[in-house]
Amino acid sequence: MAYSKSFQAKMSEECFDFTCTTCEENYNKIVEAVRYCIECSGYCCQSCTDAHKAFPTLRNHNLLDASQGSQAGNQQSTLPEFPTERCSLHKGKILDVYCQVHDDVVCSTCIATNHKSCPENSIHSVPDMIGTLYRLDDTKRINRQLRKLMASMKSMSKSKDEKLEALKGAKNEAIEKVELFEKALKSMIGRAAEESKSEIVTTYQELENDILQDKHNVDTVDDELQQLEGKLKGSEGNRAQRFVCSKQADKKLKEAERLKVNQDKRSNEDVPLSFTPNQSVMNYVKGLHGIGQVKRLHGTGQVNVSRKKVDMYRIKGHRDIDIRMTGDNVTCNSEGCCLTKDNKLIVTDNFNKKLKRINLDTMSVEDYCKLDDISYAICCTDVKEVAVTYYSSGRIQFVSIQHKMSPTRQIKLPHTCYGITSKNDKLYVTDDGSSLYVYNMTGTLLNTITSDNSGTSLFSNSRHITFNENGDKMFVGDLHKGLVCFDGAGNYLSTSSDNDLKNVDGVCVDGYGNVFVVGYNSHNVVQYNEDGKKIGVIVQQQDGLFGPISVCFHQELNRLFVTMDSSNVVKMYELE
Repeated sequence: MAYSKSFQAKMSEECFDFTCTTCEENYNKIVEAVRYCIECSGYCCQSCTDAHKAFPTLRNHNLLDASQGSQAGNQQSTLPEFPTERCSLHKGKILDVYCQVHDDVVCSTCIATNHKSCPENSIHSVPDMIGTLYRLDDTKRINRQLRKLMASMKSMSKSKDEKLEALKGAKNEAIEKVELFEKALKSMIGRAAEESKSEIVTTYQELENDILQDKHNVDTVDDELQQLEGKLKGSEGNRAQRFVCSKQADKKLKEAERLKVNQDKRSNEDVPLSFTPNQSVMNYVKGLHGIGQVKRLHGTGQVNVSRKKVDMYRIKGHRDIDIRMTGDNVTCNSEGCCLTKDNKLIVTDNFNKKLKRINLDTMSVEDYCKLDDISYAICCTDVKEVAVTYYSSGRIQFVSIQHKMSPTRQIKLPHTCYGITSKNDKLYVTDDGSSLYVYNMTGTLLNTITSDNSGTSLFSNSRHITFNENGDKMFVGDLHKGLVCFDGAGNYLSTSSDNDLKNVDGVCVDGYGNVFVVGYNSHNVVQYNEDGKKIGVIVQQQDGLFGPISVCFHQELNRLFVTMDSSNVVKMYELE
């Protein structure tokens, strides 16, 4: 008797207690099962069992006897329960052990390597202890927390999408502003160029008229000379007429000779018209890296970037800022510099006894005030005022920087004054000797720092001073000892010196965890981190430095300003 295939299959199925789930679902084949896979939640024939042993990803699956799989399908509560999650550290291992001390599920290898110190009674097998370890309430609580956090993540993700759109809009708006500014600049340059062209044409016309007039004069004299020549020839035989013609010719010859001499001089002149480009405009444009400032904003305020820069800066561009003014009697000598809150650079000029304020947009001196003594270092005390040191007389001169700069009050101190900085209504002053002094703003001495806890002198020639961005580190340049580091309270931390640095003078910070240190005799600037570890030399003598004294850093523009001994320029280096 012939049977249909489906009937044959049905008969075969009835002959097996368990059939292979994979073969039936994927290949429509009825094959006897010999194992049950916990992870796959299905029965396996011998071939599928062998496949589990052959493939690395399946090799560690828990394979039970097929009869246990039947219990799993019909009586789940009586079947041993096994985790299926794999260990991220030890691939292939099941997370089947619970450490009560660390409240964490791990694999057996983790227990052997990372939980040796955990008490034995705190280590539990998850399958064996699941009845005790598992609590339905915990699962519900975790599910609630998961849902709540997932909702928060979705909200945050949506907020980030909105910020991305806003950022994209801000970028497009910023680029549009650049293009409009570029167009305006081109228009201004175009107008200036047209004015120069118009001036050239006007000058040309004036010169052309002069030359045409000269030519007319020459041609007129030439005609007159020819006429006189003819008259002389026609006067033969008439001595009276010849005498008259000779005198007229003699007079005209003298006039013609003067004209010839004058025209010869003009002929020897260079081309009477030329154009010399305004090189200062070209130099200014060359020194530009961008035509404006790009700022990171958060809401309506600027982001306080708290990143650390651990790699070494390098020079992207540089230019000279001329600080010599009309009225300066001698070469400038700037021993100190600082940046104000409104991004103006102020430098001392002790040879000319002046304080000079530089506009960083035009890179030129925009204001100055006269001082009554030789000035050295300078620092900002607040947004309206700076303080300047007078070395020999031991005075601190305060100067108002509102509108036009003008000296105000003074403090007299019982020692020479070189470096100065201000923090939390205190003045920190060095004496170019063995001490660092701390005063209040009226000149009352609060502290004197000279040695470490062992009594060892910290300074030989204490020079410029600076604090880091947070105010928890202070740095003092010492001419012979190097970079001397303190905490914010003035407690000594370390001293750093290096063969690359000779005669340390100026110091400043970048706001990102770095310190710039000036070497006067090594003609360089060396970058350190706040722990006093040298990162590298960033500016050298071949970059235009000779006898650098003081330094300050513009954080927004990444620009380093360096003053030099007996120099009319301040060096500006754009860093990256």
